[in-house]
Amino acid sequence: MKIFIDSDNGKKELEITIRCNGLTPELERVIAMLRMMERQLTGLKNGETYLIDAGRVLYIDTVERKTFLYTSGDVYETRLPLYQLEDELSDSNFFRINKSCIINWNHVTSLKTEIDRRIRATMDNGEQLVISRQYAEKVKERLGVK
Repeated sequence: MKIFIDSDNGKKELEITIRCNGLTPELERVIAMLRMMERQLTGLKNGETYLIDAGRVLYIDTVERKTFLYTSGDVYETRLPLYQLEDELSDSNFFRINKSCIINWNHVTSLKTEIDRRIRATMDNGEQLVISRQYAEKVKERLGVK
């Protein structure tokens, strides 16, 4: 792989061109990460509204009918329901792991299979989340492990 950077002060907008002989799963992940960089989510904290880059979100969780965005240092409430966020982020690296949680695969550092067919995901901030049996098979498919 070759990477070329052409810096031009006259450019008003970032432009990325990918030249390849075919679309691979790795390339699809790179494209998803690039798209996620420009996507922002709205979160509330202490009565203020924040714009949060989707790439900074470790996971999204619902507790008592409220949905929260978790970053490495903060927690924000969002007015959007989990199913809508899942749909909105479906083309990026977010993946549902149980009925109330979606994780950002870019922040998963390790996975461990539990005895009861669940999987424990460790995030890059050290937090651990449980992938339910219902979603464990999909996770294995996504990873190419069966």
